[in-house]
Amino acid sequence: MREFVPVRAWELIQEEKITCSLLVPAMLNFMSQVPDITQYDYSNLRWIQNGASPLPVNLIQIYADWNIEVHQIYGLTEVCGPACVINAENALKKLGSTGRPFFHTEGRVVDENGNDCAPGEQGEVWIKGKHIMLEYWNRPDATAETITPDGWLRTGDVAAFDEDGFIYIQDRIKDMIISGGENVYPAEIENVILAHSGVAEVAVIGQPSEKWGESPFAVVVRKDDSTSEEDIIDHCDGKLARFKLPTGATFIDVIPRNANGKVLKRELREQFPGPASE
Repeated sequence: MREFVPVRAWELIQEEKITCSLLVPAMLNFMSQVPDITQYDYSNLRWIQNGASPLPVNLIQIYADWNIEVHQIYGLTEVCGPACVINAENALKKLGSTGRPFFHTEGRVVDENGNDCAPGEQGEVWIKGKHIMLEYWNRPDATAETITPDGWLRTGDVAAFDEDGFIYIQDRIKDMIISGGENVYPAEIENVILAHSGVAEVAVIGQPSEKWGESPFAVVVRKDDSTSEEDIIDHCDGKLARFKLPTGATFIDVIPRNANGKVLKRELREQFPGPASE
């Protein structure tokens, strides 16, 4: 397809008897909203790989209910492809995980001092291998910030791993919100809001707050006009710690994304600068 059309995607899966695919979260989200997908024959579809950004767990479960496995992969341009993959055996057992380091790849989750984190502790993902980039072209300063003297590539992504070594990507460090001295990762809030029946898409950003420094703010694409700001906030109450609750929400028609399907949060922060309500 020259452009992505959710209904046409299901039609192609049926017509071409597609067995596996690679889609970004936005595509999977739009496809999940197509009415009555049982009208399409997707019985040949073994699995769908997901990349570009973390996929909400509830969306993985939706596809699992349709007997379609979604396998999360994690990678960066700087590592020339995948850094972590998950196999079919663990795709649903380790729901939300992007797996373990790819072959020829080492992976760590480290704290701000470069020390290895314990299982369940959040830190930055570092990747090492002979396949990672040599340098940023004519940017020795950026290269020095990204690659450690002993060859580890700082990804800028926050993650935690479990006792079995499976990595769970949380969010981008640059998108982290610091509210009242606490680290808040938008992806966690987005996961909760996406479970609301009236929400089609959501992106959470930080807005300035005199009281807390920053406060989470939700930018929502709703399925119909009946969903209100109050509905969104009430839905989050009890599902998130108090300091993670969005202080407000607004509604737009389309969330801006780049060519890879990643949300352009910088544009949203410029469009909705705040301040957030207290």
